[in-house]
Amino acid sequence: MPARIIETTPAAYAAREIDPVTLEVIENALRNTRIEMDATLVRTAMSPGIREQGDAFPMIADHEGRMIVGQFGSFIDGFLKGYDGTVEEGDVFLLSDPYSVEGAISHSNDWMVLMPVYRDGRLLAYTSMFGHQSDIGGKVPGSMPIDAHSIFEEGVRIPPVKIYRKGEYNDDLVKLVLHQSRKPDWCAADLNALIASCRVASRRILEMATRFGVDTYVSATNELLARNYRAMKHLLSSAVSEEKVGFTDYICDDGMGFGPYRIECTMWREGDKVILDFQGTDPQSPASINFYLNENMFKMFFGIYMIMVFDPQILFNDGFYDLIEVRIPQGSLLKPNYPAALSGRTHALGRIFDILGGLLGQKTPEFLNAAGFSSSPHLFYAGTDKAGEWFQLFQIGFGGIPGRPLGDGPDGHSLWPGFTNVPNEFLERYFPLVIERYETEPDSGGAGLHRGGNGIRMSYRFLEPGTIAIHDDRWFTKPWGVNGGDPGGRARKILEKADGTQVIVANKLEQLAVEADDILHFITWGGGGWGDPLERDPALVAKEIGQGLVTVEGARAYGVVIDGAGGVDADGTQALRAEMTAARTGPLPTFNHGGTIEDLRASCLAETGLDAPRQPKW
Repeated sequence: MPARIIETTPAAYAAREIDPVTLEVIENALRNTRIEMDATLVRTAMSPGIREQGDAFPMIADHEGRMIVGQFGSFIDGFLKGYDGTVEEGDVFLLSDPYSVEGAISHSNDWMVLMPVYRDGRLLAYTSMFGHQSDIGGKVPGSMPIDAHSIFEEGVRIPPVKIYRKGEYNDDLVKLVLHQSRKPDWCAADLNALIASCRVASRRILEMATRFGVDTYVSATNELLARNYRAMKHLLSSAVSEEKVGFTDYICDDGMGFGPYRIECTMWREGDKVILDFQGTDPQSPASINFYLNENMFKMFFGIYMIMVFDPQILFNDGFYDLIEVRIPQGSLLKPNYPAALSGRTHALGRIFDILGGLLGQKTPEFLNAAGFSSSPHLFYAGTDKAGEWFQLFQIGFGGIPGRPLGDGPDGHSLWPGFTNVPNEFLERYFPLVIERYETEPDSGGAGLHRGGNGIRMSYRFLEPGTIAIHDDRWFTKPWGVNGGDPGGRARKILEKADGTQVIVANKLEQLAVEADDILHFITWGGGGWGDPLERDPALVAKEIGQGLVTVEGARAYGVVIDGAGGVDADGTQALRAEMTAARTGPLPTFNHGGTIEDLRASCLAETGLDAPRQPKW
């Protein structure tokens, strides 16, 4: 039974004409409210993942549940369909179970708070914020076992429940939930931070309704949605063809020795509507790399990508949803059957953005981006220190952004623009480790007219025995280059033992024992290059050698020869570029994947030091 919305004075909002100035003021007030939600969260959360890295996402929706500002689109439609209960003034909801809200949150670590906003007995809006909890119980510290076979191994699952019922706090329920965590103090602080952020947004909405009147406020939000619809309708008609285009990319492996897993999407337009069909995507994995992709979430990803590439002035909201249809096969990697494990979904989530780039750029290669840092690799380190205290680290790594039409990809950046790195000083103060190196990995960005961003080498010296887990990807497949650009460098992980011996370890693993003074070299991948490397300014290549971004040997990928003084050898460069041009057998490829899957299997051990993953069987 769907949720029942209780209003003591139910009445439709009256339509009002909105002048451009009022619309602009309300729009920017909503934008600023979203920023204030983030600021409130950061000031009051405790876990490093939220407080230091910003792994949390706000949303403000209208009274019908449509997102007005936010990032992932609205989940409220799925919530209202699946919640068998009432929505009343003073209620605050908590949920974390992806299967309860049609995948609108993608794994159980993400705790979501939802707050309906009432004025004079009528539902006016919703505010919401979700953030990644560092531990929710389950079989491993961090609650994200890459080798899980069902969601029951991944910690506590919270269906939609009321932590406030008509303004009264349900303390016993919260105690029960927090009792499942290895870090209940972090979870409690982070939960309160999520609630506080939603309350701040609720106050700001009520202030706007008081200043402008509720009917004017609602009419303004309707116009923001309608304006988005009109802009996207025009954009889609010009940027998406009626002719079908398809693109395929892969998740390298599942952490259980099998891979790669295929994600395939076909796109075309029928009249005003764009169709995105994932037919051809591999079936779900028995491990936890499945990603329950909510259709509305993917519509928002698609819309954001379109807006950022073609018209960044358009406001992100749900207004354009009727222009998009998403088809995802049930039982596939992107819509697994319950109770499939979901905790390792970050790789498929990120890879979706590479696929969008590959789809949208085929008809307009001048707008095409290379493959970039399409994941959020995780490191977990846990154990008990000399004082008998439990410690537990969860950290997200950064890598290379792709080469782009407008220039080079940034080095060492996050998949999510709002994420920030955890300061090394913070890590060394609160965890038993020392950061020996934190630097870009030279030559890991793919060569091109516009270089792909370099990945990061972060070397952790562990000061206490414990266990580590690693979740990363792009170690088998390569971040592809475009328009003649080369692929970026792959991810690597090297464990250097205290006696100096080194071993290459897998990029997805659980519960690897480490000893004091062991060093983990955590190396992320670079972005693919854009355009012909032989057209890059040799002086710029030489400058980047001095900056430690490119090596002398790596400069040869651009056809650049460096003399003994570190400058460009003009004659040598001219000769090398002529030789490389003559060796080409045809036009430069639009996409350079660095070889077929069969080629990558054959060369995997020699190039990576790891055995190639075995073909999945279903």
